[in-house]
Amino acid sequence: MPLDTDPHTDDADLLARYAKGDGGAARVLTVRLTPYAYGQAVRLLGDRAEAEDVAQEAMLRLWRIAPDWRAGEARVTTWLYRVVANLCTDRLRKRGRASLPLDEVTEPQDPAPSAEARLQGQARMAALRAALADLPERQRIAVMMRHFEGASNPEIATALGISTEAVESLTARGKRALAAALKGQASALGYEEG
Repeated sequence: MPLDTDPHTDDADLLARYAKGDGGAARVLTVRLTPYAYGQAVRLLGDRAEAEDVAQEAMLRLWRIAPDWRAGEARVTTWLYRVVANLCTDRLRKRGRASLPLDEVTEPQDPAPSAEARLQGQARMAALRAALADLPERQRIAVMMRHFEGASNPEIATALGISTEAVESLTARGKRALAAALKGQASALGYEEG
């Protein structure tokens, strides 16, 4: 089973793989741990921009210690929690807020979308899935690889066994067909007609 689809792959194992040069393990750990570090930093700092900086710095420190990581001494998430907490404490001290009691620190706004926004997003995704399903197979594959998976035109060309120019034509026709299929639904999906 590939690393990115196995949620049971241990963080320490992934870190050890990264230390041996496995870039895929680093991607899995980044996707898995960055939101955790960011969420903790937002709660401690109450500032999303600073929290992003802290999460990034914490992950950079994790990559630096990877070759020296001793499995079994601590969980990766425990180590990351301590690093994030220390980085946040340092930032709070610099701001002069470290002496504030915890109950006086304002609670950050919940970054999660509202129920209405989630429902709107689900409706948009359902409409997009339906419109994609109506595309001819090669157009659907080319559009999905390009715009959802981030594949380059040469990568798509190789996967489909066609020229790069043919990929450009497929994606352009696919995007036009999607736009036409979704045009009448813009208002219902929360977009301005235009």
